[in-house]
Amino acid sequence: MELEDQWWKGQLAADIYQALRYKELELPSYKGQSPQLNLRRYFADLIAIVSNRFRLSPAARHLAVYLLDLFMDRYDVTVQQLHMVSLSCLLLASKFEEREDRVPKLETLNSLGCMSSMNLVLTKQGLLHMELLLLETFQWNLYLPTAAHFIEYYLSIAVHEGDLHDGWPMTCLEKTKLFMAKYADYFLEVSLQDHVFLCFAPSLVSAACVATSRLILHLSPTWPPRLQRLTGYTWENLVPCAEKLLIAHDGDVKEANKQKCQQPGQQQQQGQTVYHGSGQTATVAQYLHWPCVQYPQQAPQPGLAPNHRPASYLNHSTASLQTPNGNTQPITALQDPKSSITNRAYQVSMHYNCAAPCFDR
Repeated sequence: MELEDQWWKGQLAADIYQALRYKELELPSYKGQSPQLNLRRYFADLIAIVSNRFRLSPAARHLAVYLLDLFMDRYDVTVQQLHMVSLSCLLLASKFEEREDRVPKLETLNSLGCMSSMNLVLTKQGLLHMELLLLETFQWNLYLPTAAHFIEYYLSIAVHEGDLHDGWPMTCLEKTKLFMAKYADYFLEVSLQDHVFLCFAPSLVSAACVATSRLILHLSPTWPPRLQRLTGYTWENLVPCAEKLLIAHDGDVKEANKQKCQQPGQQQQQGQTVYHGSGQTATVAQYLHWPCVQYPQQAPQPGLAPNHRPASYLNHSTASLQTPNGNTQPITALQDPKSSITNRAYQVSMHYNCAAPCFDR
C-alpha cells in the first residue's frame, strides 16, 4: 500500500481517524497509584533515548511509555525489573507500530553503552517472559491510541494559506508548515514527560499541541473553525492542557537562556536551530503580546529522519539520565529531560493584539 505509513493522506483517513476516536473511549483507566511513580520520568526518558537511537516512530515511542504507565499502575515492580519492563514495552510497541526490519534486535540493544552503565544484560528468555507478562496484562490488545497517533492527521490542515502571521499574510507557507510540525513534535514530547497528561484524552492532547504551536507562532485565528470541526474540540476544551504545555515551554525557554548566558554563541557555532527570535524569557501571558515571532534564518539540520525529535531549546548532543540511586549515566542521544511542570496558573486566551511588523510581503 503506497500510503500505509501516511494514512492521514489516504482515502480512508477519515475512517481511520474515527476508529481511533472510538477506540480511545475504551482505553484502560489510569489512577497514578504506582509506588514507583517518582521514577516514571527516568524510565520514560530511557525509552525515549533508546527509541531515538533506533529512529523509531513517535507512535512506537508513545505507545511504549503508555504501556509502561499502565503496567506500573497495576504492579509494584522493583527498580531493576523496571529496566527490563521499560525495554520490553519498547520492543512490543515497535513490533506493533514498525516494520519488522526496524524492530531493535537483542544483540544491538545489549551493545548500547547505557546497558553496561545500568549493569543490565538482556536475554532472549527474559525478554520473552516479560513480553508475555505484558501481553497477558493487556489481554493481548496493543491497539491503544496515543497522542502521537492523531498528530499527523491534525497537522495536515494545521496551517492554511489564509492564516495570518501577526495580522499579516504569511510570506512562506511551506516554511510555516515546517516550523508548525517542529513545534507540534516538541509539545508532543513534552506531553510524554509527565503523567499528568494522562488525565486528558490522547486526541485532546494532540489537538492542544497543534493549538499551542499556532499560539506561539502567532498564527491567527489561533484555533480556526476548520480545526475545531476536524478535532471536535473547542478552544475552551483545549485550554487546561494547553496551559500545562506552555508552562513546560516557559521552563525550557528559561533553561535555554540560562545556558546561552553561560556559553554565549555556542548555538550559532554548532548550527543548532533556534525557534525564538526573542532572547528574553517570556511567560505564557507574554506570548500573547510579542510584537512578532521571528523565524530562524538557518536552515533545518540535514540528515535527520522524518520522525526525529527536534533538538528544540536543549542543544546538547549528549543526554544523561539520573539513575534512581543518584548516579549520572551519559547516553548519546538528542533527548533531555524536561523541567517539572508546576501548578502555576496562566490565563490563556486565543484573542491577542500584536503590532504588525514591517517586513517584505
